[in-house]
Amino acid sequence: MARPESRKQDEPAPVVWLLTDNKPGHRNQLKGLGNRLRVLAGASTYWVDTLSVRVPLWRALLASPPRMDAHLPRPDLVIAAGSGTHRLLLALRKRRRTRTLVMMKPAFPLGLVSGALIPAHDRVQPGPRILLTEGVLNTITPLARITEKREALLLIGGPSPHFDWDDDVVLGQVAHLIGHYPDWRWTISTSRRTPEPMKERLNDMAGLRITVVHPEQTHEDWLSHQLSASRAVWVTPDSMSMVCEAATSGVPTGLFELPARAGSRVVDGVERLVRGGYVAQWTDHASVMAGRADHDRTLWEANRAARWVLEQGLLPQNTQTIQGKHKGAQT
Repeated sequence: MARPESRKQDEPAPVVWLLTDNKPGHRNQLKGLGNRLRVLAGASTYWVDTLSVRVPLWRALLASPPRMDAHLPRPDLVIAAGSGTHRLLLALRKRRRTRTLVMMKPAFPLGLVSGALIPAHDRVQPGPRILLTEGVLNTITPLARITEKREALLLIGGPSPHFDWDDDVVLGQVAHLIGHYPDWRWTISTSRRTPEPMKERLNDMAGLRITVVHPEQTHEDWLSHQLSASRAVWVTPDSMSMVCEAATSGVPTGLFELPARAGSRVVDGVERLVRGGYVAQWTDHASVMAGRADHDRTLWEANRAARWVLEQGLLPQNTQTIQGKHKGAQT
């Protein structure tokens, strides 16, 4: 069943379908873009669970839409994230007055859709209907003001194909920070990929100044709330989404140091963020903790992508949309 969000009953609004495979990372990207389209264009967004819609391959090839939920309004724009959503996206691509947008690099020719949002590290050539993004979109909004309280957040991932994970190396860096800044409070958050032995060793560090939190103890908005209460954030580089979320907040962000594997697109993406001045390396930890460094640029790709969608005419250019463009900070 589709679920509407924020539709104003007294005026027309552009309708956006968000096609989801319910994977957290893909859903987070869709929600980030959908939120900004609601703010900038007054759009009404509807979630469509593609796992509940059967789309044979022939429908995707022939652009033949399947039977959809009768309660869904006609879409002006259909956005998809995740390969599991692509058949439905392609099946809908020739619906009258409907534009289609794919997030991330798809396996099908980009000429089949109206537009694409693709991370620059996916090594796709720029084009008139392609926006290359720095990292991946997310739901975090840059903070207007960073707290002055000495509180830091540590986001710990786990083994991945992109970096050589080592519990001892990460724990050593965590201990270094805590030992060198004894008057700070620390919140350490693990992820679903964090090894159990690592979680146990982190639990042993918990005390008056150190709180350890695991995924099952958090909620959907936990990270944004925690970032708003932090003066510094440190992230293991194995998760592009975690790095981008931290950087988007505007809180001074540093990366723990792990050996990178050659040829990884995620490694390339993280290195782009370092070169762009959005995050700092471990060697700059003193500057991060002091709240100063060359990494003073803010990342807000969901906002930039939403503005690009409007500039490309992928949503109706009515009065409400034009007025909406003047809301929100420029990137």
